[in-house]
This record gives sequence, structure tokens and C-alpha cells, in this order.
Amino acid sequence: MAGEGDIKLLGMVVSPFVVRVRMALHMKGVSYEYIEQDLFNKSELLLRSNPVNKKVPVLIHGGKPICESLVIMQYADEVWSGKGASILPADPHERAVARFWAAYVDDIMKAATEEARAEKAKEALVGLANLEEAFAQCSKGKPFFAGDSVGYLDLAVGCNLFWLEAIRKMFGVTFFDVGKTPLLAAWAERFAGTEMAREVVPDADSAVVFAKKLQARFGSNTSAK
Repeated sequence: MAGEGDIKLLGMVVSPFVVRVRMALHMKGVSYEYIEQDLFNKSELLLRSNPVNKKVPVLIHGGKPICESLVIMQYADEVWSGKGASILPADPHERAVARFWAAYVDDIMKAATEEARAEKAKEALVGLANLEEAFAQCSKGKPFFAGDSVGYLDLAVGCNLFWLEAIRKMFGVTFFDVGKTPLLAAWAERFAGTEMAREVVPDADSAVVFAKKLQARFGSNTSAK
């Protein structure tokens, strides 16, 4: 993979937002130093690099930090525009639509994955149902949200798949059901089978282990009900 200066990524293996960025950098063919962070004992580098939210992911490029996964994806697509595949659509309207749905997905998924609670998972299930129609409109009958190949919205949704599987194992909630959302169910299988996803996305069991650590640490605030 090709590097461009000093590049570091502060992350956490089980964070879907970090997985999103790692897949984006993989698409662009950018090499970087990955530095794992501890959610319960945040490093000085993380606190200094993201003093506002104090969260991962943080991309540090040439000593300058960029925060928030969607912002980092757009940054990578612009800075390394001559490398790898384009992440964002070329058409301005399609870019706007992809950004809208990516923000929508984050709004409903953050609570489900970060809180790891059964009721939050069910709320996310209702919200994700709208993505079935979005996929039909964005894909135009092709395999991915972006068309023939993976793009911005595919990464925004696909980074959550291992956590959705972890939630299924923990709470019995199935998100992309063949009977209810057949387009998304087929898309999820295709996405999981891409070389990029196989290379970057962790196993769902690692998310289950992490969720149980959260439950043990925070008690009833993250326990299943």
C-alpha cells in the first residue's frame, strides 16, 4: 500500500467507526501506523489529538489530526484522489444522498452498538428498515449502494455488520432479514465477501466479548432487558 507522509490511525479494533476508516484507507491503498486505544484508559495522544470528543477514530496525517469517521473518509478521498478507487460518488446529488444516508445510519446505530442494549437494538431495527428503499434507489439494480463496486455508503453501513451479528447473538435481533429486507440481506452477504471486508472487519465474537465487558463495567445501564 502506498503511503503519503507520516500517517497514524488511533483506533479500537471493535469500533465500527474505526473499521469504516480502515476500509476506506484500504480502498485508497494508503499505508499507516495503527495505534490501538483503550476506551477505559485513554492515551495522552488521543486526548491531545481529539480534545473535544476524546473518541476514536483519529487520523493523524503529517502531525495534524482529523476526527470523526465520515469526515476522515471524505478527507482520504480528497487527499489521495489519485490513488485507489474513489469513495464518494462523482455526481454532486449522489454525493449528497450518500452523505444523508450515512448520517442517518450513524444516528440509529451509535446507540445500538455503543450501549449494547436490547431496546436500542430494536429501535435500530425499525430505523434500518428505511435502508431497503434507499438501497433500491441508490444501487439502481447493481450489487452495491454505489453501483458496481463498494463506495461511501457501503462503507458507512458495512462497518456495522459485525456488530449487528454480535447483537443478534446477544439479543436474538436479526437486522437484515431475507423476508423483510431481501435487498439488504443479499447486499450484506456480498459486502462481507469482498476482499476489503475479509481483510479488515473483525469477527462478531470480539464485539460480543467487548459488549460483555461494557455490561460488567456499567451494570444495568448496558444490560439486556
